[in-house]
Amino acid sequence: MTDPIADYLTRLRNAIQAKQRVVEIPASNLKKEITKILFEKGYILNYKFVEDGPQGTIKVALKYDATGRNNAIKKLIRVSTPGLRKYTGYREMPRVINGLGIAIVSTSKGVMTDKEASAEKIGGEVLCYVY
Repeated sequence: MTDPIADYLTRLRNAIQAKQRVVEIPASNLKKEITKILFEKGYILNYKFVEDGPQGTIKVALKYDATGRNNAIKKLIRVSTPGLRKYTGYREMPRVINGLGIAIVSTSKGVMTDKEASAEKIGGEVLCYVY
């Protein structure tokens, strides 16, 4: 697998499309940080890190509305890929749907949202857009 972040986003997309409640994803430190951000911003219901084997897994509980039809995540878009990295400074930080969505950015101070990176005045690699 050449792009584990794209695999993570694809597994979430597929689980949403199949209307699953829980999805299991192979863990890594970067994926754990992205999961924490999605939980803090209210895009997922809950998560659990399971340490089984050398790698471990992440169990993500997806968030649906009262009818159970509409998910909190409408789109997950991978921006920076292994073949074409996308970096941005804090002044040119992307605004996802005019501030309604979030961009997840990998910075020198860790993984954070576009708004947090702009507030701390640091740029980095734009990993994905979520809305």
